[in-house]
Amino acid sequence: MKRLIIMRHAKTEPWTEGVDDHARAVVPDGHDAAQKVALNLESLNWSPDSVFVSSARRARETWLGLKERFPGCEVLVDDSLYLASVLRLEEVLLENTSSGTIMLIGHNPGLHDLGISLLRHGRNHEPDSEALLFSKLPTGAAALFEAATDAPFSRAAFSLRHFIRPKDLRDGAGHS
Repeated sequence: MKRLIIMRHAKTEPWTEGVDDHARAVVPDGHDAAQKVALNLESLNWSPDSVFVSSARRARETWLGLKERFPGCEVLVDDSLYLASVLRLEEVLLENTSSGTIMLIGHNPGLHDLGISLLRHGRNHEPDSEALLFSKLPTGAAALFEAATDAPFSRAAFSLRHFIRPKDLRDGAGHS
């Protein structure tokens, strides 16, 4: 793979006692933010070829906010991505031999841990984006990593190129 997009699900209704976490829905602001992130990805010419989505409702609804901008990509909803560890996320990437751009839509702490792992093992990161991702992977945010070659997944191969946070897009900005 040449490019990797790590995206945390959009903002959801809060968890409360007795609520099934897997069934929590994205709130209206979250839907709006997902669409803005999709537009930003498109403007940066980052279109996924393959998308791996957690089976949780909030991850699937996040993908629904993106998919209109990315028709024709292969999508797999995977139960094992629900609250997946960084090790499981890396397994998914190692198992995928397709080239191009892969997108993961899921949850913290696994996605944030994967981003930190790629920062620690990779090189030549965009400095502002690196500092933001080290700090936090907020709901609806996307970290865009690029490798020098189109090869199987390796942590050391990736450099962080962009970090998109919904709150920056609301302000009309964005980090590149």
